[in-house]
Amino acid sequence: MSSTKIHALIIIGSGPAGYTAALYAARARLEPVLFAGWMAGGIAAGGQLTSTSIVENFPGFPKGIDGPELMVLMQEQAERFGTTVFIETVESVDLKTRPFTVSSNARSLKAHSIIIASGAIAKRMGIPGEDKYWDKGISACAICDAALPIFRNKELLVVGGGDSACEEAYFLTKFGSKVYMAVRRNELRASKEMQDRVLQHPKIEILWGTEVKEAHGGEGLRGTLESVTLFQKKDGKERQLPVSGLFYAIGHSPNSSFLAGQLTLDAAQYIVTTHNTQCSVEGVFACGDVQDAHYRQAITAAGSGCMAALDAEHWLASQKNII
Repeated sequence: MSSTKIHALIIIGSGPAGYTAALYAARARLEPVLFAGWMAGGIAAGGQLTSTSIVENFPGFPKGIDGPELMVLMQEQAERFGTTVFIETVESVDLKTRPFTVSSNARSLKAHSIIIASGAIAKRMGIPGEDKYWDKGISACAICDAALPIFRNKELLVVGGGDSACEEAYFLTKFGSKVYMAVRRNELRASKEMQDRVLQHPKIEILWGTEVKEAHGGEGLRGTLESVTLFQKKDGKERQLPVSGLFYAIGHSPNSSFLAGQLTLDAAQYIVTTHNTQCSVEGVFACGDVQDAHYRQAITAAGSGCMAALDAEHWLASQKNII
């Protein structure tokens, strides 16, 4: 379905970044339209927090809040002030012709400005048991989940050998009794400083030339991770390692493929922004994990969503005869 109306602002993506951008834009009376996405990259509308349980590090919730519930509340707040939400995934955009065109499988809309908040997906390994124990001992964010009771004073395992893996392992030492690192190679890819930090830490043990093959644990709704099967390249043998937590630190994939080269992306396909949230095409802004390869937190995504909305509002106000 196509529309001849030209919207002031379309927001692509939901989650903390998209919904915060929508909230600010709606309160500025821009009447934004938001495409929340649906199972893009296997994630429901609302982004990565919809696949988590308790969120304890988002301000304002001293007892924590379920990730899906937080996203529902954010959506309701954005809609209350006038955001129109479509639970659809954007398949393509045309940023070469103004007004811009944004298309899902159900509709094609035009807008003077666009905010991209399509997020990123943590890379998974696809090992047996992963889906069963995801969020029940398996995680891709130590900073988000390490303080949960199931990880406290337990033995934990991090997969990866880069800076992110070292940072995750070091952070986990605050909560776990012991932290293993499964490194496929016989060396770390991290910076010298990060290597020294983990190599010298008494709680961290590195398992060189080691791959994780399978996750095991309890049965039923309350069953959590109890051990993993490791494959050791040196002798070609497998062994069981009892751990209560398995943390992936093998990278993220930004949801930017639908842009089809119309914006400047970096080598890892994250959107490059200048002057706060401005993209390489004037009138297009980006926020959240699709342009943030470093912090990747709900609160930083929300903050950048606010920035993008303010930047879009100011840009629109500077354009004569648009709104």
